[in-house]
Amino acid sequence: MNRQKGIVLVITGAIFWGIGGTVAKKLFQQYQIDVDWLVTIRLLLAGFLLLTVQFFGKDRSQILGVWKTRKAAIPLLIFGLLGMLAVQYTYMSSIKHGNAAVATLLQYLAPVIIIVYLIIRKQTVITLIDLLTVSLALVGCFFLLTNGSISQLSVPAPAIVWGVLSGFALAFYTLYAIPLLKQYDSLVIVGWAMMIGGFALSFIHPPWQLDTRGLTLEAYLYLVFVIIFGTMIAFWFYIESLQSLAPKESSLLGSIEPLAAVLTTVFWLKESFGIFQWIGTACIIGMIVLLALNKESASKSKSKVSISY
Repeated sequence: MNRQKGIVLVITGAIFWGIGGTVAKKLFQQYQIDVDWLVTIRLLLAGFLLLTVQFFGKDRSQILGVWKTRKAAIPLLIFGLLGMLAVQYTYMSSIKHGNAAVATLLQYLAPVIIIVYLIIRKQTVITLIDLLTVSLALVGCFFLLTNGSISQLSVPAPAIVWGVLSGFALAFYTLYAIPLLKQYDSLVIVGWAMMIGGFALSFIHPPWQLDTRGLTLEAYLYLVFVIIFGTMIAFWFYIESLQSLAPKESSLLGSIEPLAAVLTTVFWLKESFGIFQWIGTACIIGMIVLLALNKESASKSKSKVSISY
């Protein structure tokens, strides 16, 4: 039952995350919302809401209890800055310079990064499936970014750089959270991590500095969706799934996220996708699904993963 719950959580969160990215692109494109402001406000509000849920629904003592020991407080600060803020900022920057589909697909290099890391740490052994999935990821990225032509990139270079950085950030985010989740509820860890990231970014773009004159009711509804569903629920469900699934499984079972991002980008925002980009998309999604179905490899990784601070 715990495993089934974890699967439902990570897939639901992934759908909201994928659609949320496309909605954010709509805000950047149509309403010229600043990426720094959006990341700041979504982290602060979503983090506050998560801690509020913890206060009224679970063990409220954990909200301040997590700060009482250096063993928890320092890793939480690191997780908030290098995990939560890094994932949010790199992902949104990639969307702004490119689109949600490419940003999400590049972010899903994270499973490959996790596999390589576990192999280097000797916490898992390389298998034929691993080699196959790494090959699919490389081929998929090539077609996705070049559309089959090596002479010209089909995606702006800044979008590629931010997207790859987002993949590394997601890998770190997935692995580093495990020890914290063994001590505290996921609402506390995710909520404080968002507050930390949002507070840090506030020094660059204060959340109250926004020209609201050009915003319509539709824009405010998009903001609510991005903050509640695309951030609060998406991150909460993802991190909660790590309590019943291996990190490798959680990062792979979210294969619905790039699919949701691609479909909403193409059919809602009407952005063009070349035939080779569709092939690249299929390769990356195939890579994620292949690893997700490889239960034996996932269970081995789960038994060996032990990340230290």
